[in-house]
Amino acid sequence: MATPLNQSVADSALLTRSLPLGLLRAFVQTDAADDGLTPALLAELKVLARVPGLLVACNYGGTLCDAEGISTETLPLGSAAIALRALAALPNTHAAVISGRSLRDLAAVSRLPAEVHLVGSHGAEFDMGFAHAQTLATEALLQKVGAELNEAVGFMKGIWMERKPVAVSVHTRPAAPDVVSAVTKAAREIAARHGLAFIVDGSVLDLSILEPAKADALENLRSRLGASAAMFAGDAASDELAMATLRGPDMGLRVGAGKSVAAHRLRDPESFARVLAILFELRRAWLFGEDAVGLERHSMIGNGSVTALVTPDAKICWMSHPLPDSGSLFAHILGGDAAGHFTVAPVKASQVLGQRYVDSTMIVETRWADVTVTDYLEPAPDGITSLVRVLSGHGAATITFAPRPDYATAPFSMEARGDEVHVMGTSEPIILLAPGVTFNITSDGRHATATAAVNLANGPVVLNLRCGDTEPQPADPAGETGRRAGVALHARQWVQNLALPAVKPSLVRRSALVLRALVHQPTGAVLAAPTTSLPEGIGGTRNWDYRYCWLRDGSMTVNALVDLGSTSEAAGFLAWLGRILANAPGPEWLHPLYSVTGAPLSTEAVIDSLPGYAGSRPVRIGNAADHQVQLDVFGPIAELVNSLSEREDALADPHWELLVQMAAAVLARWHEPDHGIWEARRAPRHHVYTKVMCWVTLDRALRTAERHGRAPKPEWAPAAAAIKAEVLQEGWDAAAQSYTVAYDSPDLDAAVLHIGLSGLLDVTDQRFLDTVTAVERELRVGPTVFRYRYDDGLPGLEGGFHICTTWLIEAYVAVGRIEEAWDLFDQLVNLFGPTGLLPEEYDPGTETHLGNHPQAYSHLGFIRCARILDAHQDQHGTRKRHDEPRRS
Repeated sequence: MATPLNQSVADSALLTRSLPLGLLRAFVQTDAADDGLTPALLAELKVLARVPGLLVACNYGGTLCDAEGISTETLPLGSAAIALRALAALPNTHAAVISGRSLRDLAAVSRLPAEVHLVGSHGAEFDMGFAHAQTLATEALLQKVGAELNEAVGFMKGIWMERKPVAVSVHTRPAAPDVVSAVTKAAREIAARHGLAFIVDGSVLDLSILEPAKADALENLRSRLGASAAMFAGDAASDELAMATLRGPDMGLRVGAGKSVAAHRLRDPESFARVLAILFELRRAWLFGEDAVGLERHSMIGNGSVTALVTPDAKICWMSHPLPDSGSLFAHILGGDAAGHFTVAPVKASQVLGQRYVDSTMIVETRWADVTVTDYLEPAPDGITSLVRVLSGHGAATITFAPRPDYATAPFSMEARGDEVHVMGTSEPIILLAPGVTFNITSDGRHATATAAVNLANGPVVLNLRCGDTEPQPADPAGETGRRAGVALHARQWVQNLALPAVKPSLVRRSALVLRALVHQPTGAVLAAPTTSLPEGIGGTRNWDYRYCWLRDGSMTVNALVDLGSTSEAAGFLAWLGRILANAPGPEWLHPLYSVTGAPLSTEAVIDSLPGYAGSRPVRIGNAADHQVQLDVFGPIAELVNSLSEREDALADPHWELLVQMAAAVLARWHEPDHGIWEARRAPRHHVYTKVMCWVTLDRALRTAERHGRAPKPEWAPAAAAIKAEVLQEGWDAAAQSYTVAYDSPDLDAAVLHIGLSGLLDVTDQRFLDTVTAVERELRVGPTVFRYRYDDGLPGLEGGFHICTTWLIEAYVAVGRIEEAWDLFDQLVNLFGPTGLLPEEYDPGTETHLGNHPQAYSHLGFIRCARILDAHQDQHGTRKRHDEPRRS
């Protein structure tokens, strides 16, 4: 079911699609000399376009149309009307016209739709009832004033009069200048004689019961609509009252001549229409994203401490420094060019021929016909980031270096010093070493950008971005080839020691390299993903920061590498966990997640200035799940210790002690409700998956003790039996004919498949068979499996989770449904991106990849399925499914 937010976004999309926006874009691109669109104005428009709530208001005659006068002469400019409607159709964006006309006449002549707020009578008239609420005394006075005006000036050529709800107006536009002067003098005297306000609004003279109230009207609209900033444009003296109320990020525009407090002046209404069109394009891009690249098409580079994302056309679109959860240096994926990027492109525009990983490495190559870009992060001391970009080929290329520190919120400047570009004003040194390259530095008033053009026919160009290096060495472009070879050799030696399955070995290899890159080697912690706020639903609010180490995810990640024969990552992770336990009040009080340093997380916050991927906001930093109770986390840790000790045929004393602590935590708290694996932001419940993992903790502790001759605690076995009995009894729902998400709940959850996959319930038991069928029936859609369908207390929609898909594949194998397992596995394989990466989710309805990218869950689940299918076909002699050729 659509939430109000999703419905608002959908409605806005429909409205904007119904408008002739192509005409607007063509209008924006036209040349107009001396129209007032200065670089300063354009820079401020970019800022205004990015405020959370925007109000765009203006006068009518002389601002939105060429002049005051009779209705047929004063229709709004077509481009202005389209732009104002388009702005009003955007989410969190409001448009209004505040005019001296009566509201009835304003509505009739402007023909603007209901989504544009109309206010008449110089800001006093918000609804049609205003005219009928005037007293008889007001009516009598206005009749008398009208008669006097008619007698004094009504006979003059080019003059005509109009009656308004609280005023009498004299229109002078067709009159000669001497006539206008005489009429103005007479009308002013009549107004003074009757104590009326005399308002000059362009060519219209109003004798009004009320003082002009455009300032009050603007404040009223701002407050009522919840606008955080406003633009107001006008051409008359009464508009200046509204201009005087503008503050902060607000913008005032004076249209035409005349004294004004506005910061900017435009030549005429056509110039204002162009400003509206530009503002619409800027705000639409901010709200909905600028041609967002599919998440699965991004490649990741990493060196064990830092990661970065590269678009298919070689743009560095995401990188943080110095820690994974530090502020971003490039955040283009969350906010377009304004959020920071590092771009290389051929001078001669051409299509990208392809992007690939150099075999068995995290080095990415992007190739055009005459330009190739090779990207990698080279090893560097802790706290230093070293990004290397090598440009080769025989063509010419452009380079755009546009860092935007701290999510594009930190002020900075840039200096070119010979072959180096220095970013100034940051907390740590940031230097781009570029031997032989001459950069031109420009600024839009807020941010600096360095650009250059290079001719690769003269030889390769090596760009080395170093962050945090207080003693940078001189650039050494000649040594780059050797350094790159060393990076590749290190990765390939690691890969050569893996025990890869015969099923999709190249994709398993790539998945293993991704998981290894998510291991923060200086600490041993493991990232759930390298990114924040890539959405679980386009335009929705389910946007979370995954740049932390969940105990569950981290355990499962390094366990997948243990299964492939690499144990050093598991040892590092357990050492990291041991340091956390040493400072914890007790193992039962472990948080669900920590920063890579082992510190608890800071408060979850929102970066309002970033529009989010494809306009999906908010962009969050931090994660409130840190404060939840998730009692399942002990199970994956125990599973890891069990697997590691089995693989190494040895059990280290610190690992046994850690296992004892996990069992103690379960004994202390297994009977409590919790928030569960999916971190529902609602009241804790007795989740079936959590109880299963509590049983797993004790079961694996008992297995490990038996295998290695350790003495188990006497209470472990009875507690495991009690948990098993309870979950088998309380977790079953007779109506659903399945195990369900929580006790006394009929709702399904893909995680309950672990009741069989873990060994708690025999996979041949009818209850498990029925549970598999129920999950398939209720949660599977095509190539993906959803977590659940129930209301989890959060707005918006989400896709199916790849980890859930892999669980169902495992379940199919476990219950003997082998062909179905292969079919679903093949469908999952088809969802991998062109360089072999997977984000968190997939929406089968829109065929859109969703969630943070690349996701550890997705890749570790895939590795497990490939191994299980490989083992099954070896054991049962089923037909081999050969791996498809893929460069990884």
